Amino acid sequence: MEPLRSAALLSPAPTSLSCDLLPSTRPLCRSWRSLPCRHPARRDFLFFCCANTSTGPSPTKQQPATPISFGFNSLKETLTVNVASAEGRALDVPLARPFTIASSRLDRVTNVAVRVELRNGSVGWGEVPVLPSVTEKNQSDALAVAATACSALVHSLPMTLGDVLSEVGRLLPGHDFASVRAGVEMALIDAAANSIRIPLWRLFGGASNSITTDITIPIVSPSEAAELAAKYCRQGFSTLKLKVGKDLNSDIEVLTAIRSVHPECSFILDANEGYKAHQAIEVLDNLHGTMGVIPILFEQPVHRDNWEGLRLVSHVAKDKYGVSIAADESCKSVNDANKIIQGNLAHVINVKLAKLGVVGALEIINIAREAGIALMIGGMVETRLAMGFAGHLAAGLVSLILTHHSFLLKIQSLEVMKLPVLSTSSTIQVAKVVFFIGTMSDGGLYSYLITKIICDRAFQLISVIYH
Repeated sequence: MEPLRSAALLSPAPTSLSCDLLPSTRPLCRSWRSLPCRHPARRDFLFFCCANTSTGPSPTKQQPATPISFGFNSLKETLTVNVASAEGRALDVPLARPFTIASSRLDRVTNVAVRVELRNGSVGWGEVPVLPSVTEKNQSDALAVAATACSALVHSLPMTLGDVLSEVGRLLPGHDFASVRAGVEMALIDAAANSIRIPLWRLFGGASNSITTDITIPIVSPSEAAELAAKYCRQGFSTLKLKVGKDLNSDIEVLTAIRSVHPECSFILDANEGYKAHQAIEVLDNLHGTMGVIPILFEQPVHRDNWEGLRLVSHVAKDKYGVSIAADESCKSVNDANKIIQGNLAHVINVKLAKLGVVGALEIINIAREAGIALMIGGMVETRLAMGFAGHLAAGLVSLILTHHSFLLKIQSLEVMKLPVLSTSSTIQVAKVVFFIGTMSDGGLYSYLITKIICDRAFQLISVIYH
């Protein structure tokens, strides 16, 4: 079985962790160069690379290329798609540590990888996340639905990319099938990008090849949170995203512990529906009154169906403290997005591909942009297949949202764990990594999970959990 590779893998999610554009005259990263690739070499790549242990000078930063004159909408009308094969595969990935939020706990990812190969030899990959409260109930269900869609693709006649995406939408309609629809759409779009030899961020607009990152601390004890915060501070992270909402008093203790070891950090709070409206307001009051700090964003403070509670928290948070509230679980469809916008229920909408599909996500992005509301592009504990795709989408579109944003460039380092990729010979190597253009010191691959990409008018962040 071949290793996973795609437009999002060979040119992973662009970030401001010094991911730069590689012109064709520069050598490719050793680990990717050594892997056989069925689609033609692309001229421009973005890479996440392990640290080079040599003492030579750091690579010279390249300026982002000028955005291409065509894009996804044009490609939908002009590119003919003829699917040769398509399949879903179990994607089982243990996490380095349990990931606990207000509503659930995860020890491993049990998702589905979708592989599509076109008649021209181009291959695309997508991912179907499995999170029972939001998506298919289990991996078996997701595999079965993906198999039905993949079979239909293989037996379909050649058609434009736009038509085949419409057919996928007809086969997998609505929110119930959104996660599988997203995985199949990703794979088709990824294969299309490989067909024309461009990375996904260029296909989606080419606005930028860099995004600033933060890192997530799940629900843990105050001492564990402080330990993680101190570690992330040493690694250079200036913004921490904190999972809260399980117990109000414990959340305050954790915030206090983190602040004691990382006093200069900025906070993003994510309650995952865990609070009542008055509790969410109390958290903001306590943070301001006892610690003198306020978060830069507060995500989904109340239950997804508590629209009045969401409205109340949004108005109090903004009027009293200037804090933006993001709707995540409350936004599962275009209708939800319109309701949030028209009712002024939140300041930010979290657009997740797994909740909406790629096509649906792009529709909501356009609606939000026209209404002047800020956007988040998030994920649901997915591997680099889905979050690499989401990262490219955010980078490609960001200048359309952040008209006055300056991209910050910095280098971060993290640890990753040894991990087999779909039972192939490729493994995730234990290594200390930094992101820059260069060679991998050990020639190995590594993988990551990105839980959030935030595109706001004043800031742009990605919360990352590495495994």
